[in-house]
Amino acid sequence: MNLDVLLSFPSSPRMLTITLLALVCASASANAIQARSSSYNGEYGGGGGERFSHSGYQLEGPITAIRVRIDNNYIIGLQVRYGKVWSDYVGGTQGDLEEIFLHPRESVIQVSGKYDYYLRKLVFVTNKGRYLPFGTDIGRSFSAVPLYHNTVLRFISGRASTLINAIGLHWDSYRRY
Repeated sequence: MNLDVLLSFPSSPRMLTITLLALVCASASANAIQARSSSYNGEYGGGGGERFSHSGYQLEGPITAIRVRIDNNYIIGLQVRYGKVWSDYVGGTQGDLEEIFLHPRESVIQVSGKYDYYLRKLVFVTNKGRYLPFGTDIGRSFSAVPLYHNTVLRFISGRASTLINAIGLHWDSYRRY
């Protein structure tokens, strides 16, 4: 090693501590900048049911369709298509199955709804101005939007039994894989 480099390195313990602290802060800031596209809202609903997550399906592509099973009072079941692949169905088998398909380059940018011990209503709003409601107007309201600009709904998680007990919404930028 060059003697000039050794002589220019901070020699006091205080200067060495400050230099190391600056390096750690710079590294932490770089990691925080990278993570600033993802956010989460939820869980909305009650505490029962088995946990589910569609996190792995987001690798198949953006959300392209949504199936919601409903009856007069509750959201019974959910299934989401990521790219061309349908997720596992979660929830019960009673009620009517409704299905919506998103248009090319259309994404969900807001989800609102109602819940109590179970999910009662879901409303998906898209970047193309479509408003896609399912369920009944009973319960506590929620409205979920991404924390960061230019991010969309990437996947859902929650808890389900014979009904959808609770839902969580995961937002991020859409990356082409």
